[in-house]
Amino acid sequence: MDTPLTTIAVVGLGTMGTGIAEVLARAGREVVGIDISEAAARQAVASLEASTARSVARERITEQERRDILARFRTFSDLRAAADAELVIEVVPETYEIKQQVFRELDAVVSPAAILATGTNALSVTRLAAESQRPERVLGLHFFNPAPAMKLVEVVSSVLTAPPAVESVTRLARELGKEPVAVGDRPGFVADGLLFGYLNQAAAMYEANYASREDIDAAMKLGCGLPMGPLALLDLIGIDTARTVLEAMYTASHDRLHAPAPVLGQLSEAGLTGRKAGRGFYTYDAPGGQTVVPDTLTPAESAGAATGRRVSSVGVAGSGTMASGIAEVFAKAGYAVVLAARSQEKADTAKARIAKSLGRSVAKGRLTEEARDETLARITPAGSLDSFADVDLAVEAVAEDLEVKRQLFQTLDKVCKPGAVLATTTSSLPVVAVARVTSRPEDVIGMHFFNPAPAMKLVEVVRTVLTADDVHATVREVCVKVRKHPVDCGDRAGFIVNALLFPYLNNAIKMVEEHYATLDDIDAAMKLGGGYPMGPFELLDVVGLDVSLAIEKVLHSEFRDPGLAPAPLLEHLVAAGCLGRKTGRGFREYARR
Repeated sequence: MDTPLTTIAVVGLGTMGTGIAEVLARAGREVVGIDISEAAARQAVASLEASTARSVARERITEQERRDILARFRTFSDLRAAADAELVIEVVPETYEIKQQVFRELDAVVSPAAILATGTNALSVTRLAAESQRPERVLGLHFFNPAPAMKLVEVVSSVLTAPPAVESVTRLARELGKEPVAVGDRPGFVADGLLFGYLNQAAAMYEANYASREDIDAAMKLGCGLPMGPLALLDLIGIDTARTVLEAMYTASHDRLHAPAPVLGQLSEAGLTGRKAGRGFYTYDAPGGQTVVPDTLTPAESAGAATGRRVSSVGVAGSGTMASGIAEVFAKAGYAVVLAARSQEKADTAKARIAKSLGRSVAKGRLTEEARDETLARITPAGSLDSFADVDLAVEAVAEDLEVKRQLFQTLDKVCKPGAVLATTTSSLPVVAVARVTSRPEDVIGMHFFNPAPAMKLVEVVRTVLTADDVHATVREVCVKVRKHPVDCGDRAGFIVNALLFPYLNNAIKMVEEHYATLDDIDAAMKLGGGYPMGPFELLDVVGLDVSLAIEKVLHSEFRDPGLAPAPLLEHLVAAGCLGRKTGRGFREYARR
């Protein structure tokens, strides 16, 4: 039953089909490209000619190799051209009607031993297979865009798929230089199943006017190391395509997180489908263009009318890694810093940690010894918050416990001079709850740094309904002076980054609970298919499962969405003391240091 896959037909020569054809032709396969549009076929040939010409110019292939690649790619307008193919990959528009019509016609054309693969990322492979005359030879082969560059290929089996067919296409994927991941048949599979829920939540966040499109995208790029922000990515994928995928996911899951945000439907109906239309969440220089151009939603250069307060000295409360990192950031930027802890000894230890950090920067050539010494000289360790009497900005970085923070802010209210800005670095607690314990809630704001603070560029600036305009302006100005990127958001659970990140992580855990995919396959899928710097389980173990669970509980408590309820597996691991890297075991085991 197993056959060599040397002649392969690609049905549908849009962007994805053309990319798959290129990958196959470069790997030595005979490729039959089929599209009812002669213009699409010509464009596919032109694209391969241009791509291979660039490869010759960069000396990656010879001119003879280029000619051989081009000779292996032939285009046709009739499905009968697939008659001799051992594998047919369809990448036609994402509707059952069109795909089923293609499969019916292929049944009458190809040999009984041929494998039929669908490139769908949203529709049921099982449903397509069931209507074929050879359901055991039908499977999903989901490449990622752009196919020549992206390493991930999801190999999707239905309950009807024969193992030899899966083995054949898996072997082919490896021979193409790809990383195949075996998954079952459910909408979105692994990568898109996790990715599109996150994109949908970002669209809903924008629609709710919680944050600007620019701030949402900047937050996820700078806070999570993602190659693109979610709204820019929706424009790239196609807003209509995203809506189709989400509709399929919601039909299968009935999870409200997958119910397409209304703005996706509104933009799709208006023809504003993203880059391909020249306008989606952003406006582009032309249909199909990549350059974002200003529009009516683009923030003005002088957006902040308020003038900030003068800040020359900063107090940082806390002695942990975050407090030390924040103190280092301010001192490097030239601010006089008071680093206050519960005792002088703890404050001295925190300053010593900063000295080590700066020493590493000197060793790597990023900082001179003179700059290190000047930075350390600006930091005064103290064993009491009384030392904050003259600071212009007080930043707390103590335990993520509301009662602890309230007590600290009551003390800051008494100690700090009138006009001092009081900032909390909380990542999940309500800022207004600490503001209300002071006599000056208008001076209180959230200033959420990310760990490690010296390296991470993002700061979420969190206004409450009581925060004064000049306090907000002060913090934004200070962020720029310390070379951080401020993004504005309101005072609600998770702010931007955690509100989008942790439901995605929770959904990944649910996939493992349901035995849909392994930890390794999910991590590989998100790194290779989504461009994530870490897979979800790698990240959970680094963040700490107890920290992750606490944030999930806060999100679930505030938004009351059943889909945000923490996955039971996460709760069980935390209860067992398996908290991630810090305990040597979380989702994976780690060597003890």
